[in-house]
Amino acid sequence: MIRVRMIDHLVLRTDQPKAMIRFYSEVLGCTVERSLPAETGLIQLRAGQSLIDLVSVNSKLGRSGGPAPSPEGNNMDHFCLQIESLSEEEIHDWLGSKGIEAGTFEVRYGAEGFGRSLYIKDPDGNTVELRCVMAEPHSGP
Repeated sequence: MIRVRMIDHLVLRTDQPKAMIRFYSEVLGCTVERSLPAETGLIQLRAGQSLIDLVSVNSKLGRSGGPAPSPEGNNMDHFCLQIESLSEEEIHDWLGSKGIEAGTFEVRYGAEGFGRSLYIKDPDGNTVELRCVMAEPHSGP
């Protein structure tokens, strides 16, 4: 039986790779791991144990996927990045300092149980959920 262990990578098509790299590196702390713009238009960013691949819609690989993402036709509904625990205020302050509008925190269920999360948008309009795992409730004596 096949059992998924974790998200390995996801691929986002874009017509603004510089803005996307800036967002994922400066706002979310990802690092560029590999860049093959001439061959495939692919830039791979390290996101914890996973990768976020950016593909230029003007590259050979990107053209095979159709038009560029837009508010009316994004690549996906959303994806979720689990982040290290910070206070909600610290997260809002950080995002605000980067000019990112953030939704409100809500409790949602994810791969490691319930956690508080909020939604933001990347430069192409893709919805990114940022999620902190909640501590297990303490059952005192």
